Amino acid sequence: MANPGFTKTYDAGAAIAPYTIVKFSGDFVVVPGAAATDALIGVTTEIAANQGERADVVHGGTPFVQLGGTVAGGDLLTSDANGHAITAAPASGAVASVIGRARYSGVSGDVIEFIFAPGQIHG
Repeated sequence: MANPGFTKTYDAGAAIAPYTIVKFSGDFVVVPGAAATDALIGVTTEIAANQGERADVVHGGTPFVQLGGTVAGGDLLTSDANGHAITAAPASGAVASVIGRARYSGVSGDVIEFIFAPGQIHG
């Protein structure tokens, strides 16, 4: 069972689907994450937001996220080009932002629970 923890509301700077990893695009404005190098700040709840609407973003606990690829339980997660979670695997010398760790395995399109623990890793 998810325990979404701390949630804040922001303006959606683009259409944002449920369970999407987001980043800031301005003051109090969020958009989907688009790369592992983005400064990822949270994940949206089960409620979608159109551009200009309010988007609820989870900043703690064990929320849900939609996968963009195959992940294993315990993998560190980052964003693909669509704000979906993929395994963080930066190339040698590169840095990737992470949003947390997968609690269990899944494949592209699955919605899984993860442990919110943002940070960066070095390849």
